Amino acid sequence: MSPAQRRPFVGRLRLGSLLCICSCGCALALSACGDTLQDQPIGTSTLERLVAVDDFPVYWLGGVFRGMEITGVQHDAGGAFTIQYGDCLVGGQNTCVTPLQIVTSPDNGFRPQGSTAHRLAGIRGIQAIVAEGDHTIELPTGEVIVSVYANSRRLARAAAETTVPINRFGLPGGRLRAALPDTGFGARPLPGQKPPVVRAP
Repeated sequence: MSPAQRRPFVGRLRLGSLLCICSCGCALALSACGDTLQDQPIGTSTLERLVAVDDFPVYWLGGVFRGMEITGVQHDAGGAFTIQYGDCLVGGQNTCVTPLQIVTSPDNGFRPQGSTAHRLAGIRGIQAIVAEGDHTIELPTGEVIVSVYANSRRLARAAAETTVPINRFGLPGGRLRAALPDTGFGARPLPGQKPPVVRAP
């Protein structure tokens, strides 16, 4: 087979492998990192809920990234999703700091770095915010901000170059959407702040 004939085949093979990895990631029973002594299993319904999010893209790195499985998934009251990879490096009962975290925040008007020293860097066609000795990378893309927190600069950069939405189409290494203007998500009341609906008897 000539090199010209091999190229389309290799492209189909890579796409097929990507789809297979994503499918397997959703189907695997993964373990949680709530306890440094014993991992707690995560049911497949946890990842299925991420796939079902319609309001905004939720970013991840697949079921396994650089040999690290998903060990925690959280959805905070402000709407952000955090996906943790790898076993706890620091922590005890109900506390865990993993080697890698991907946080998707729908509040694109808020920049988490605050007053921390940072710099801008071109990553995947957008201006990323790099801080904490290059261990933290924020990717303002579309209507969200994707934050990468890693225990090394190489791991942070690799994750930033690879992360894709679990609930939208995207290719690792592909160009990211330009940041949209502030969507006003941060000004919306949280579900617990909304007054109950009162109906006349």
